Amino acid sequence: MANDSDHVRKREQTSGRDLSYPPLPQPLTVGVYDNHTHLEIADGDDPLSWLDQLDRASSVGVRGVIQVGNDLETSRWSAAMAAREPRMLAAVAIHPNEAPRYAREGTLDDALAEIAELAAQPRVVAVGETGLDFFRTDVAGQPSQHYSFEAHIEIAKANGVAMQIHDRDAHDEVIGTLKRVGAPQFTVFHCFSGDAEMAKICADNGWYLSFSGTVTFKNSVALREALAITPRELLLIETDAPFLTPMPYRGRPNSPYLLPNTLRAMAEHLDTDVSLLAAQISSNTELVYGRWDAQPLNGHHADIDENAQPIGGIA
Repeated sequence: MANDSDHVRKREQTSGRDLSYPPLPQPLTVGVYDNHTHLEIADGDDPLSWLDQLDRASSVGVRGVIQVGNDLETSRWSAAMAAREPRMLAAVAIHPNEAPRYAREGTLDDALAEIAELAAQPRVVAVGETGLDFFRTDVAGQPSQHYSFEAHIEIAKANGVAMQIHDRDAHDEVIGTLKRVGAPQFTVFHCFSGDAEMAKICADNGWYLSFSGTVTFKNSVALREALAITPRELLLIETDAPFLTPMPYRGRPNSPYLLPNTLRAMAEHLDTDVSLLAAQISSNTELVYGRWDAQPLNGHHADIDENAQPIGGIA
C-alpha cells in the first residue's frame, strides 16, 4: 500500500466524504478497458499508488487503461509510464481549463508544440483531454480554449491518433467546432454528459461516447436515455478516476478496479448480458486505440520510479 508521499498531487477533499476505497467487485468473465483515468492523482486517507491500482484492476478483469494527461507535466508522466507499463497506454493534452493559464504566461504555443512531440511517441494513442469547458472558464478565457482545441484536433490528425474530448456546458460549441474543422477519424466524448438528442448527433457522425460512473447516478435519467440510443459499436467505458465513483460508492475514491460496477449497471439498463457488452466495448476500444501489446515497451517495472508523480492536471 502506498502512502501520501507517493503522490505529488492530491485531490482536494470536501467535508464529509468517505475517504476509504470501496471493496473489490466481482471479477468480470470477459475483460474490458478503462478508456480514461488519472492515476497520478492521489485520493483517500491511504492513497493507492498507480501500480497498486493497476494490480487491483487486473484482478477483476480490467485489461488495461488509458492514462490521461492534462498539462505538460502530467502528459510527460503519462507518456513515460505508458512506455514501460504493459497495462497502460497514454493520452496527452493541455486541458481546456489549463489553456488560458498557458496563454496568460505566453507559453501556449510552446506547450502545444511539446504535446505534438509527445503525441508522436509509440504508446501515446490519443490526444486529450481537450475541448471546451464553459463551466470553469469565463468568457475572457474562452478564445484560448478554442485556439487550443483546434490545435489539438490538428495534432491528432497529423499523428493518426484518437482524440478524447472534454465537454462541459459547451455541447453546441464543441459539435460546431468538430463539424467546421473536421473531426479526427476516432473522436471520443470522454465522460459523455449530453442527452439522447446529442447522442444521436454524435452517432450520426461516427463519434464514440464514453460513459463513466455518472451513468449509475440516480438523477442521471437523461444520460441513461442517451446510453439507450447509442449504437453498441460506438460505446466506450471509463472511470475518470479518482472522480465520479459509481454507485453505490458515489463520493468515495474511484479507481480502474471499480469499472465492473459501471459496466454491470450499463448492461442492466440495456437489458443485455454483461459479458456480451464487455466483449463489444473491448472490441470498440481496441479499434479506437489499438492493442495494448501492439507497441514494444521501453524498460521494465524495476526502472519505474513510483514516486515520480507529476503536479497539475484537471479532470
